[in-house]
Amino acid sequence: MSDADIRRNVETELNWEPSVTSASAIGVGVDAGVTTLSGNVKSYAEQLAAVRAAERVSGVTAVVNKLEVHLPSSFIRTDEEIAAAAANALRWNLSVPVGRVKVEVVDGWLTLSGGVDWQYQRDAAEDSVRYLAGVKGVSDVIDIKSPVSQAVVSGDIEAALKRSAAVDAGRISVRVDGHTVTLSGSVRSYAERREAERAAWASPGVYTVNDQISIAV
Repeated sequence: MSDADIRRNVETELNWEPSVTSASAIGVGVDAGVTTLSGNVKSYAEQLAAVRAAERVSGVTAVVNKLEVHLPSSFIRTDEEIAAAAANALRWNLSVPVGRVKVEVVDGWLTLSGGVDWQYQRDAAEDSVRYLAGVKGVSDVIDIKSPVSQAVVSGDIEAALKRSAAVDAGRISVRVDGHTVTLSGSVRSYAERREAERAAWASPGVYTVNDQISIAV
């Protein structure tokens, strides 16, 4: 597939995705499968939706996000309002351990810090705040440190990959060193790579996932 074909498909996918309301304002450039999105969107949530839409397209090997969030006046909130809303959202999410995640907001940019036991808890914290009005971006620097040291077993991760209908497990190798998991091999799409990484994070005791999987085009 040529870069021109990929670019047209990404543009079509952006227009198809209903949560990307600013598709006409997004520029798409493709070089050897590496896709760059530029332009303006109306919210951080829309920026994420645009990136995810590009990642779904066949032939895309990586996405460079150069989109800028330009909030409409009705979406603008003070840092204090955003921080209060984020703290409430975290408290209401049952997947986020109480008192373990801290919030800081500077010029609409929200930073999450602290420590949790599992990657799904870290994901839940970010999911809780990314759709709040006024948020221009989120930096997730939450640490994953289980209170009980658990051995990471490569066989368990390999079995999880085999169970996944979205992953060709035979093309992925798993190496474990302490609490670090390294994934290598090749997959058919960016979405498949993301699913393989998600499966690795689901194993107890994983603190770091080193994703070295390439995307075959």
